[in-house]
Amino acid sequence: MATTTKIGPRALVRASGGPRYAVALAVDALGTGLLRPFLLLYGVMVLRLSAPVTGIAMTAGVVMGLVFMPAVGRWLDRGARSTVVAASMLVRVVGVALLLATPAGNVWLFATAALFLGIGNQAWPAAHAALVATVAHGRERDAALAGGRALRNAGLGAGALLATACLAGGATALQALAAVTGLACLAAAALTWSVHVHAHPAAAAAGSRDDGPAPRMRALLAANVVYVFCLNVPEIALPLVLVTQMHASPVWPAAIFVANTVLVVTLQVPVTVLMSRYSRRTVLALSGVVLAASYLGFLAATSLGPGWGAPAVAAVSVVCTLGEIIYAGSATALVTALAPARLLGRALARFQLSTGFGLAVSPAVITALASHGSAALWGGLSAATLLSASAIAAEKDQGVQAPARQPPTRTLTAAACRARPTSQPRREPRRGS
Repeated sequence: MATTTKIGPRALVRASGGPRYAVALAVDALGTGLLRPFLLLYGVMVLRLSAPVTGIAMTAGVVMGLVFMPAVGRWLDRGARSTVVAASMLVRVVGVALLLATPAGNVWLFATAALFLGIGNQAWPAAHAALVATVAHGRERDAALAGGRALRNAGLGAGALLATACLAGGATALQALAAVTGLACLAAAALTWSVHVHAHPAAAAAGSRDDGPAPRMRALLAANVVYVFCLNVPEIALPLVLVTQMHASPVWPAAIFVANTVLVVTLQVPVTVLMSRYSRRTVLALSGVVLAASYLGFLAATSLGPGWGAPAVAAVSVVCTLGEIIYAGSATALVTALAPARLLGRALARFQLSTGFGLAVSPAVITALASHGSAALWGGLSAATLLSASAIAAEKDQGVQAPARQPPTRTLTAAACRARPTSQPRREPRRGS
């Protein structure tokens, strides 16, 4: 059994792309948090569209954003890194600009704006993971990916809180929030562009048959569709059960959502580092077991009735959040370890496709199961998640690029990168930029 990797704050920042990139991530997350949770309200309050029409336009934007993921993966595999991340931010700037230019009642222009926002939101995770995988390796890379998620959750949460405080201003306030979001994404794109991270694909890859990620990833991608349901449990499943079925106060789901955000921000990196003593596949399978256990816990908690039911659900939600943290710290890390270097971009793009698809279908699945009672909802989620965890655990890793026990590698300097073969990453500015 390997020992736990110890990574200091400075090493974590370097492995995450450097100080400027970390600032770009924070600015982008803060700006996105100002508008993203309130886009539906923007369509209803500012553009005077009906809620169903607004929701359909937003869903179409997300789905169409997934359609562009294969192209993003191919772009990444040609060596682009910081350029793709910056482009995902600039696409959101275009979306915000279209949003501000949309006149009241124009659903098609709003749908176009939602499309650009969807493309940017879907492209960012894969591009960010590819950039981190280029400047860091092994367990240092895993911690950097976890740190990026924690930072993004903190920024989104802070932005949402600021936006909530401004909502009293009505439609004018929402327009101002949209404008600030566009400026924040523009500033973040400029900072990201200045980092200049680029990878040069191996020359051997030229002309070779390109059959996509190895077959051993297919079960992982399929299982991920089920795993990502946990991300919508605090936002959809618990409010649905607590408010509509248990008739609890809306304060309970709000408190659970806040607690979930705080736990993810504070525990994502420590838990990921702690789990580094085990293989990524083992940790990912473990997360499925923890999530399945939490779903059964929700089933037991909802049977307690109005008195103790809501507090019990809140307590079990901590276990669910822990499963989410373990899942998020191991899933993308396993993909980056399994994917061949020349196909890293396409592997991450396909992983994001499975994530986006799971997030898109989970509201419909959750509400459909909930309509048949708590046993159908929580029992169904638990069984599906356990089945997915079993499929992940049953697979064998062959030819994994970054073994679980490999010691962390520091970010390469520009000189060191130039001295290595063209298949290695190249950082043009000084390390730590």
